[in-house]
Amino acid sequence: MPAQGPYLIALALGAIVLLLALILAAKMHAFLALLIASMALGLASGMAPQAVLKSIQAGFGEALGFIAVVVALGAMIGRYLEHSGGGAALATWLLGKFGRERAIWAVLVAAFLIGLPIFFEVGFIILVPLVWSLARESKRSLLYYGLPMSAALTVTHALVPPHPAPAGAAQLLGADLGRTILCGIAVSIPMAVAGGILYGVPVARRVFIPVPEMAGLEPQARTGDRPAPAVPLVVFILLLPVLLMLAATLVRGSTLLGFFGHPFTALLVTALAAMFFFGLRRGLDRDEIGRLATQSLLPVGTLLAIMGGGGAFKQVIVDSGVGPYAGKLLAASSISPLVVAYLIAAAMRIAQGSATVAIITAAGIVAPLVKGLHGYSPEIIVLAVCCGGTIISHVNDAGFWLVNQYFGMSVATTLRTWSLMKVVISLVGFGIVMAAHALSR
Repeated sequence: MPAQGPYLIALALGAIVLLLALILAAKMHAFLALLIASMALGLASGMAPQAVLKSIQAGFGEALGFIAVVVALGAMIGRYLEHSGGGAALATWLLGKFGRERAIWAVLVAAFLIGLPIFFEVGFIILVPLVWSLARESKRSLLYYGLPMSAALTVTHALVPPHPAPAGAAQLLGADLGRTILCGIAVSIPMAVAGGILYGVPVARRVFIPVPEMAGLEPQARTGDRPAPAVPLVVFILLLPVLLMLAATLVRGSTLLGFFGHPFTALLVTALAAMFFFGLRRGLDRDEIGRLATQSLLPVGTLLAIMGGGGAFKQVIVDSGVGPYAGKLLAASSISPLVVAYLIAAAMRIAQGSATVAIITAAGIVAPLVKGLHGYSPEIIVLAVCCGGTIISHVNDAGFWLVNQYFGMSVATTLRTWSLMKVVISLVGFGIVMAAHALSR
């Protein structure tokens, strides 16, 4: 018989504790720990053994169905960029234009603009070679540039339509999409600055993270004496998938743009362009180009296994019924609707990992409660839900493992840098939402 009530929540919390214990104390590989925790939670909650396995399979497949292609193509683009020296050339140009102390602002602004039309994972894969190069050139901690980039990408993903979570929440809560976009941008800018700069810079000074091995060879080790590609060409390759996806977003009725603007096609076109401009045009033969592609995929296998395991864990938590029960408990309280919306989304995010699932599910729970409620605009409630849904990213979130692997950090270091930055972002955003509501009354 399936578990119910407080016992179900206790099981979910116990599964998270088990997962952390296996990874941090037992030093077990995260992929194995995720599978064990998923099975333990499913069986303990009363799910049939076959249902547990089907849930794990569904979650694994759902997590990798999109991101596996994105990560693989993005890894190839990054490898060609790094091997050509283009990333180092762009990093040097940025440092020259903005100065070493202001380059983080260039990274944050670029990530924010790129993050408006595209998913967090896509923007991260596009920009992480630039972060690697900046950290290598400046000899600073990777976090000095990585946290501003990640902060900007994560806030746009959670707060600004047309991203699925805020767009779905706006529809469920009856908010105007245009106003939600404007309000989301207005709130997410100070959130990105608070998390990426005000929090990120002091953390980077205390925690030195070197450029990871998966970043590839040092720029000086590229083949022969070929000069690095021109900065405008590097910028064009970097922005090509963004422009294609942005065009598809702005012109929704075009089948052709819809096809070439899909992340799969946009990144494939960009990968082929990188092969040509950073490979063939610079004198590499086909064997060398193929070897670079193979090298780029070598570290991806572990990353994808871990992210798939995170998806499996998330799916078992969802299928066990923890989310709906926890949300109803909070919804039954008598506190402010904005606080209720924030806490429901935060609880969903902490329990199952996915910001999109947390935000959309929380919006569905909150919508009947706030329908016809005077004094609260739908847009302000959407923002409260979205801020709650971005409260933290830990071991049951695919994004956690993306940052963990591409920044080359341990799980403990990822928790006290990236995860805490997410908490700062969420609290700052919710504080702004509460202040804006108080001033509008």
